Amino acid sequence: MVPLAVLITGMFMSVLDVSIVNVAISTIQVELGGSTADVAWISTAYTLVLGVVVPTSAWLGNRFGLGRVYTLSLAGFAIASALCGLAWSLNSLIAFRVIQAIPGGLLPAVTLTMVYRIVPRQKIGTAMGLYGLGIIFAPAIGPTLGGYLVEYVSWRLVFFINVPIAIVGVIAALVALPKFPAMPTERFDLWGFVTVATGMVALLLAFSEGHSWGWTSYRVLILITGGILMLALFVVIELEVDHPLLDLRVFQSRAYTVSLIAMSVMMTGLFATLFYVPLFLQAGQGYPALNAGLLIFPQALVMGFLMPIAGRLYDRIGPRWLAVTGLLIAAYGSYLLAGINPDMTRSEIVLWTCIRAGGVGLAMMPIMTGGIASLSHDLTTTGSAINTVAQRVSAALGLAALTAMATTQQAQLAAGRTALLQADSSQVAQLNFAQFYGLYRQTQLAVLANSYSNVFLLTAATTVLAALVALLLRSGPAEHSESTAVPVE
Repeated sequence: MVPLAVLITGMFMSVLDVSIVNVAISTIQVELGGSTADVAWISTAYTLVLGVVVPTSAWLGNRFGLGRVYTLSLAGFAIASALCGLAWSLNSLIAFRVIQAIPGGLLPAVTLTMVYRIVPRQKIGTAMGLYGLGIIFAPAIGPTLGGYLVEYVSWRLVFFINVPIAIVGVIAALVALPKFPAMPTERFDLWGFVTVATGMVALLLAFSEGHSWGWTSYRVLILITGGILMLALFVVIELEVDHPLLDLRVFQSRAYTVSLIAMSVMMTGLFATLFYVPLFLQAGQGYPALNAGLLIFPQALVMGFLMPIAGRLYDRIGPRWLAVTGLLIAAYGSYLLAGINPDMTRSEIVLWTCIRAGGVGLAMMPIMTGGIASLSHDLTTTGSAINTVAQRVSAALGLAALTAMATTQQAQLAAGRTALLQADSSQVAQLNFAQFYGLYRQTQLAVLANSYSNVFLLTAATTVLAALVALLLRSGPAEHSESTAVPVE
């Protein structure tokens, strides 16, 4: 439990940073200047570097030892966070975010591998139920904590808060973590790294900037096409080289492949909820950032309560029925959120988000654990790396795709309502300025609510499909042959 607690600390900090920073972006823009597109690179640059760094985590963990990589990454994250807090301009902040993303990308993949190395397989569900608090609870609590710090203290504390946590984490790691010796490694797969890094960056950049550049612009289309071709070349290279960067044999496991699909759908739905609900509460109902964060905070408590329970149940009944049940509950919660409207009450939004969070808390860890537990010990590091990539990329690409759909629908719906107003121009002409502005505002809110409603309907439908896919997961406890952990010193 002590080593597990140390790993949870590092994981929680690295994942929390992704969501907590988003709340501060508008305040940073006011203080440091820059256009909206320029400020967006605070998040975009971080995401792009993750796509480059995470695939190397398996090789680095084997080459230098998991414990050493974890400790150095935690220390590096603290230093980079302090530099971000000291940034004197927007360009310096973006540069420091690039540095911060290097250890920030390594931490989740390395810690996940270490959990599977120190925990016996028959107890992995309970351990992952606790470990999952960093993956799910941290993004959910981020908007609330970030909103408080930005509103009452300073946006710089969003970064500085990582420093004391990381220092404690480094000391605890040096004292409490077992030794993870370095393993024999072959020469670094340079061409595999170049192709996967290029492909990931191209796709992430295209989906991050698609809204501002235009989804049918040459830049976006070239990036998407080039990214897909580079990833296809990466697969060819990895299947041909003797010592691949990422061992694609992990996809021979049906349970692992199924878990990646289901988990990607869940992460997309989770981040869509954390993004669109606070956004509508602020734009549609006029809530301050902190109040909007507080309204979605109860869902974090629900997930934090259910995940350890789901982990213990996993050890007894396996992942299948927990995953299916949780996904269906999450789908129902998304369906309820499709009722989003300017007149919804606080109790409704809390109830809807908590129902969806209950499904996520029940299903997420069984899905992830069931997938990686199906792999042999020598594939765990690769499985953890690909798992981390899938989480981050699915959240980024899925949210970008949903935003593109919502933006397109808003334009279409607004045009349709404008045409209706023009058809009734005689009555519109009789309105005074205040009445006309009220009508305009009401129309805009209706358009915004309608587009977000369709986003949640699509999320509900894909989550139901993921529940059907999850039926392919294992049912029953793990086999006795898988019940021992890899020995560590």
